Order: sequence, then C-alpha cells, then structure tokens
Amino acid sequence: ICEVDNSSDSESEESEEENPAEMNMICIFSRRFQLSVPKLASRRRVVQELLHELLQVSHSLFSDSFFPVLEPVIGVGSACEGWSPHKEEDVVYCMFVPLKPPRGYAFHLEPDTVREMPQMSMRIRVELVCTCTGEQPEKKMLCFLHNSEEELRRNQVISLLHTLCTGPYLDGEKIALWFQTFVISAWSVVPQSRHYSMKVIPSSRSCKMKLMKASGRSLFVEMVFSVQQGDSDIFLSSQPTEAQFPSSTTWLESYAVAEAKFFRHVSMQAPPHSCHLKCLRLCARLLEGSGLSVYALKTTVMHLLTLIPLSEWQHRYLLMRVDDILRYLRCCLEEKRLKHFFFGNEDMPEEISLPPAFQKAQPLNLFQHLAQDPTAQTEALQEFDKL
Repeated sequence: ICEVDNSSDSESEESEEENPAEMNMICIFSRRFQLSVPKLASRRRVVQELLHELLQVSHSLFSDSFFPVLEPVIGVGSACEGWSPHKEEDVVYCMFVPLKPPRGYAFHLEPDTVREMPQMSMRIRVELVCTCTGEQPEKKMLCFLHNSEEELRRNQVISLLHTLCTGPYLDGEKIALWFQTFVISAWSVVPQSRHYSMKVIPSSRSCKMKLMKASGRSLFVEMVFSVQQGDSDIFLSSQPTEAQFPSSTTWLESYAVAEAKFFRHVSMQAPPHSCHLKCLRLCARLLEGSGLSVYALKTTVMHLLTLIPLSEWQHRYLLMRVDDILRYLRCCLEEKRLKHFFFGNEDMPEEISLPPAFQKAQPLNLFQHLAQDPTAQTEALQEFDKL
C-alpha cells in the first residue's frame, strides 16, 4: 500500500546541496517548529539515574518480602526515542518498570475475555509456588502452600494475593498506590533529593512525579508497571489508553518497548545527522488538531524507515521525507487502511524479539474505524487536506 517513489533522489542530490532556497526553507521549518531537539538525552539520563537509585532502595527494603520484584526501568515513548513534539517544559519521560514475581509466586497470563477491545487485553493470575525445598534465605521463608494460616498469621506473613491482588489477579491500581507510597517515604534517602524537590501527581494506574529544581525548572516522570510476555519485547502495561479504561485487573498489550528498540536500531544504522526524528517532530506539530493520532503518524514513519534506504534520510532530504510521510498518510486515509507495524511485518529488524504468533498474524488495521464509518473517513480527509 502507498509505495513511495524515490527514483529521483540520487539524481537530485547534487542540485539539492546547491539549492539555497530549499536549505533556507529547512531552516525556517526548524525554527518555526522548534526542531532543534531539546536536551532529551541528557534529561533522560537524569531520570534513569534517579529511578535506578529508587529501585536500589526498593530492593533493600523488599528483598525478602511478598512484593513484586522491580526490574531495571526501560525508557519508552517519544521523549526517550528522541523526538517529543512537546515543548521542553511539557515533556514527560515515560519509564516501564517490569515486574517479576517474588519468591514463592508465579505469574500466568490469561486472555481477558470479559471485555472486547481493539487492543489485546490480559489478566495476570498470581499463583503460589512451594518454597519448602531448594535454597532458603538466611531467615527461613514460610511456605504459603504448606504452612497453616495460623502459623502464617502468628509470624505476621502476608501474602501478595491479600495485598496487591483482586481475587487471584494482579491489580494495577493497588500496585500504583503501593509504589506511590514507597516513593514518598523513600525520597529523602536518594541522592537526587539534594537537588530536586518532588511531588507525586495523583494517578490511578502509574506513578507520576514532578521534580522541581530551585531555579524553577521542572522535570516530569511517569513510571508505568509492566509484565513481559515470555522473552519478547512485548509487555503488558498497567496504564490504559485515553480511549480505554478497563478494570484494574486488566492489563493492555503494549508495543512501546519494541518501538523504542526499533528507533535505537535505526539511529545506529542511519547516517550522522539523520532527519527521521526531526521529521517525526515536525509532522506531529503539523498534525496537531487534525484528529489523526500521533501513533498513526509514528507507525507511518516506522514503515517508511524500512521502505526508504536510511542513506536517504540525511538532513538535506528533510522536506522530501516530510512530503513522503504526508503522502503516505493521505493514501492510507483514502484506502482506510494503515497496517500495524509489529504484526505480519516481514521487514522487522532481527534485534526485535516478538512472540511467534505476531509473525503469522494478519496485520491489524489502525484505520479500521474509518472502514466502518464512511462519514468519519470523509471528515478525516477534509481535515487532512486543510493542513
């Protein structure tokens, strides 16, 4: 669908380098849309160092407890990918916090058949595992399966099932509240507390923090809890989308880690000063208020990064690549079809690990709602053409 013609790129390369009007237009676009990418990388490192310190504290506090084991954070979303469309002061650094079961427990993923959603939803069943045999910690851990309730109660041993679950299922809201409480109590012992004041922003499914320096500059962080699907780059996320707000025991499939990994792969393969991130930022600003989602734009760019040679994303091609992106998007609107990047995609880089079913699956259509509603498609095309 929507093939892009780049046959003239090599022929025009020399003339483009000598075209002052074209280069001047690129400069105008860069200033108008603030395309000098903010100090996203350096601020992201500040966030990662802070969260590393917080998780170190959590490990010392909860190492022999029933609480989930918090794995190292993974940066996801536009700010961590290097192209956030927002102004620097409005950027939110989103971090996935993978959860592993503590000793004596196992997580089992079950499809959530209660609700029908366009995005795959699952529940995480928490099951007890015998700890009577095998290595024991210095302080013997009582087995929830084979010790009596009276003995467990006498030793004040509380089960994960009785605290952070609803029924047998892991509860995203309870985990968020537990972690928010931990962050507030642990803040004073992390080194960053000497340089920032911290406020936890209310959130039912994640932990949002506002870090403030004495100068008045703020840094926004959101920690989203996640559970990995096998050994793949696909995770279940505690944070629902704006359009979907399922029950607290429903976790939605997220491709954010795979997307971040894809952009790291592209950055390593692309020539110096590649314009692909500027294109994303520019087009996101152009499409503001159009009704087209940023995710549709991001999917379009990911497809084009596998269709157009990375050598053709040098900075002098910025206007041509922006034109390609917008033409591809309009073609998809006309066809009422935009393929999801991670399903049935034969051009997937080998570094990205997907569940086997993803390669065999029929591509999901991100514009399925337009195929089902001709009026919505007409309105989307009209809005797009006004741009």
